[in-house]
Amino acid sequence: MRAYRFVTLDVFTDRRFGGNQLAVFPDARGMSDAEMQALAAEFNLSETTFVLPPADPANTARVRIFNRVAEMPFAGHPSVGTGFVLAEAGQAGSLRLEQIAGLVTVEVWRDTAGQVTGTAIAAPQPLAVGQELPAEVAAACASIPSASVVTARHAPTLAADGGNPRLLVEVTAEALAAAAPDLAAFRRVVAEVPALRGFLSLYLYRRDGATVRARMFSPLTGTWEDPATGSAATPLAGFLLRLSGAESAALDIIQGVEMGRPSLLRTTARRTAEGIRATVGGGCVQVLRGEALL
Repeated sequence: MRAYRFVTLDVFTDRRFGGNQLAVFPDARGMSDAEMQALAAEFNLSETTFVLPPADPANTARVRIFNRVAEMPFAGHPSVGTGFVLAEAGQAGSLRLEQIAGLVTVEVWRDTAGQVTGTAIAAPQPLAVGQELPAEVAAACASIPSASVVTARHAPTLAADGGNPRLLVEVTAEALAAAAPDLAAFRRVVAEVPALRGFLSLYLYRRDGATVRARMFSPLTGTWEDPATGSAATPLAGFLLRLSGAESAALDIIQGVEMGRPSLLRTTARRTAEGIRATVGGGCVQVLRGEALL
């Protein structure tokens, strides 16, 4: 029997039992793909990460990310949290994580005493804007009236920057509070829209003064609601910059409030020669340590 050490942490928060939960296996050498997927299903969190030696020794590590049912090319809070765990273990300076979607660079945040408090990651790819969907489709998936989808600036739009495409949907404050995923509607939409390739992640947002309030639903992958979604925050930041015409912007996103797990995601976006690039960062707190037996 083999024993693999793991830690769990809460990401995009400065206190335990807030933010988004994550399990990290800091040394997954010797694990099979099937074992990684089984452990991710066993933890039953939105994602679990497995750290391996890098293919290129110039990089820090190779990181594989699994949700409950499949491996992911990139995800935000797993990258932020894994960077935090590696920095706490003694990795110095900025980190470079190899992922399926590309290289993810990690900036480590420390307090005045030098303790690691969080990290910020750069999405591995520039913003890619995809298909628009009708307001009534997004509304049906969120169980809200079609009229509560705000389309003055944009229709519900698919966008990504290395991870799974997210359907970005601006809604009224009342709709954001009342929204709940309709599983039948999600299934119907992915069956009717080939561009979705069997996947739909709904990211609702509403401007609230200088910040944005957001909620994310992905019931087809087992995440009924997500308390903090870094790989939705970065395309949202990039997409809003694209609409504004500005050269760069910083945006704080508050998510998870309705779940009792408030999260703060601090994003930036800027125009570059290769397109709009975005970052997301936040605090992390370790919660559990243990071993998995295989």
